[in-house]
Amino acid sequence: RCFRDEDLRANRQPEFTQVDIEMSFVDAEDVMAINEKLIQKIFKEIKNIDIKLPLRRMSYNEAMEKYGCDKPDLRFGYQLENITEVFSNSDFNAFKSVYDNGGLIKCIKIDGASEDYSRKGISKLEKFVKTHGAKGLAWFKYNGTFESPIAKFLKEEEINKLISQLKVKDKDIVFIIADKEDVVNTALSALRIQIAKERNLVDNNQFELVWITDFPLFEYSEEEERYLAKHHPFTSPVDEDLDKLESNPAEVRAKAYDLVINGDEIGGGSIRITNRELQNRMFKALGFTEGEAEEKFGYLLEAFKYGVPPHGGIAYGLDRLIMILTGSDNIKDVIAFPKTQSASCLMTESPSSVTKEQLDELKIQAVNIE
Repeated sequence: RCFRDEDLRANRQPEFTQVDIEMSFVDAEDVMAINEKLIQKIFKEIKNIDIKLPLRRMSYNEAMEKYGCDKPDLRFGYQLENITEVFSNSDFNAFKSVYDNGGLIKCIKIDGASEDYSRKGISKLEKFVKTHGAKGLAWFKYNGTFESPIAKFLKEEEINKLISQLKVKDKDIVFIIADKEDVVNTALSALRIQIAKERNLVDNNQFELVWITDFPLFEYSEEEERYLAKHHPFTSPVDEDLDKLESNPAEVRAKAYDLVINGDEIGGGSIRITNRELQNRMFKALGFTEGEAEEKFGYLLEAFKYGVPPHGGIAYGLDRLIMILTGSDNIKDVIAFPKTQSASCLMTESPSSVTKEQLDELKIQAVNIE
């Protein structure tokens, strides 16, 4: 059983079942190859569906560029298009300021759908993307002419570049978001799924599987002003990126992989570090002093002196996999006594108040802090 303090969604519960597979003398290719066969067998025996191997591979960077997230739903199209450079010299301040500040301008083109979206419908989508952090939603329709509230702010050259790059045809509609990279990707990724649902393109009897690979080893925390491990501090870097560990940690890729089905991550894992020197370099890149690393992980570094076999693995979210196999869109349907949105249990009425006697028995003192 696994317990995680995460925000609750339709595919998440604070308490869930994890199937953890740990393997020695393997690399990432070994782990993925063996687990592909496992998933193939599960789908055949439970759904009588033949999954073709090898499964599709997609790098983290490709997933973020084309779909705005690291767990893309591949049952439908609507890939994101980066149009930032179109507005490098724009007079439209909303786009030019984003460009000048290193932001991103991306869009989604919906073929032949311009007549399906009234101003009211577009306004509804704008409200939707705002719930995902976007400040607004620009758009244009094309039917021989360029129709958009922002048309008067754009140069003819920019309009022509848009039409050419996006291969716009009559009756197409394009939705655009300009902001910081993470905001653009988050909002457009959500919009992509929302539009697909509204247009009935999401088929629960279709299963699209993909391995997402080459994750960044680190992510930068603005709050802590340092790099954090994207997975965990024991994930091995890709061999070709070892020389960047100190000089350019943001560019270092991890030997990590996620298995995604229909936009849900159902398993993830990595190859671990087994070299004492490399592990120390990793701790240093994460901001640990030599003393802190020794104090917190000295036992591990000591064990590395005696030889550690190459090892890695993967962990599956069993409940989430069952949710997908049963065609449900909510993990609560496949968990006995699921928790509510506030993480409380309706059956046991927990969490509940604790008596003074219980606290005394455990030698715990409750203190009121004003």
